[in-house]
Amino acid sequence: MKESYKIALLPGDGTGPEVLREGCKVLDAAAARFDIKLEKVDYDLGGERYLRTGEVLPDSVLEELKEFDAIYLGAVGHVDVKPGILEKGLLLKLRFELDQYINLRPVKLYPSVECPLKNKGPKEIDYTVVRENSGGLYTGIGGLSRAGTRDEVAVQQMLYTYEQVERCLRYSFEYACKHGKKARGIGDKNTLALVGKSNVLTYMYELWNRVFAEIGAEYPDVHREYYHVDATCLYMVASPEMFDVVVTENMFGDIITDLAAITQGGLGIAAGGNINPEGVSMFEPIGGTAPMWTGRNAINPLAAIGAGAMMLSTLGAEQAGCAIEGAIAETTPKMKSQMANEMGFTTTEIGDMVAHAL
Repeated sequence: MKESYKIALLPGDGTGPEVLREGCKVLDAAAARFDIKLEKVDYDLGGERYLRTGEVLPDSVLEELKEFDAIYLGAVGHVDVKPGILEKGLLLKLRFELDQYINLRPVKLYPSVECPLKNKGPKEIDYTVVRENSGGLYTGIGGLSRAGTRDEVAVQQMLYTYEQVERCLRYSFEYACKHGKKARGIGDKNTLALVGKSNVLTYMYELWNRVFAEIGAEYPDVHREYYHVDATCLYMVASPEMFDVVVTENMFGDIITDLAAITQGGLGIAAGGNINPEGVSMFEPIGGTAPMWTGRNAINPLAAIGAGAMMLSTLGAEQAGCAIEGAIAETTPKMKSQMANEMGFTTTEIGDMVAHAL
């Protein structure tokens, strides 16, 4: 295992700096326990910089970020910046330029975290969604014709290459082998489920299903399933225990992971990673900037702390990453709620509790 990692910190906007501060506190505690050196470098990127300079992500900064082992993000979004400028100019630009072709979203319900699903607990809600992160509708291929007239036509294309599909599915099979329920000792088999809409998107899913079968033949120990995306939404509510590892395309992944997040306690506890297995990956809490809570020391930092755990595990420090997850599991039963200002503790105190549990 590599013992030293260089991490770029992007605190961003709103409550992003507050939750990232607690994430770094826990990372430092884990680094001390497991003798890991973390070199952290702050970058001023986000709404405030854009309003001050007009810059979103300068090419020079992008080149610097390519030299890091990983990027640790707080949140991006500013009430005084037009929607889309920061999202496209910073988040999507980083994902595409750094070829972070996997979006990894663990769906894990921690002890004593309130779940809106009746009779479902940590045993039932414990799976992972792998979302293809480089293609589909999010690439922005399309345009408008005769804009502003009654004859206006809007076109946006869902486009995937064989290579994009193949590398996403191969990552998913490898992940299922290593992190599936059987591998973790909590199931009788590792299962990878492809989620799509093959009865409507016939050409697209002719490709996805064919490559799924081709690669699946190389992994006889991974059981394969297929679910339509609408049925998947139903199953995530009615029977989340049926899932192990799920793989899907970009837009469907964006939608179902938000649904999954509420079942694990909400966006305040959901963490995600934008992964380039051969390059620089970026890890972040999913909850956004929460501007109404900015500066009040009242926001839940557990999603950011969980993202830090994901980062260490992905980099190769799996023992440290798992220890942070264990520390989160020790902390959640002490909290009154996962909601901002209702936790029974401040943002800082939650970070202290997780760090102490390490």
